[in-house]
Amino acid sequence: MSFDYKRLVKCEHNIGVKEAKMRMMAGAAALLVSIFTAKIILLLLGLVLVATGYSGWCPAYSGMNKNTFETVDEELPTVSE
Repeated sequence: MSFDYKRLVKCEHNIGVKEAKMRMMAGAAALLVSIFTAKIILLLLGLVLVATGYSGWCPAYSGMNKNTFETVDEELPTVSE
């Protein structure tokens, strides 16, 4: 798997709804723990997880060409004769 810097600058949604929810919950938990333990690394981790979950875009996923975002391809109804 190669890392492509050109794809990194494209800000397209690449995080699915389920993963975004998990990132937001894990980020909120890390932020809560960082408040009580005063750990900067947990604060940064929590902020990154919440930001990527909220925006739906992960720069690391873009660079690795990974996508968990489900697109709904709705087919138009056809008329049968």
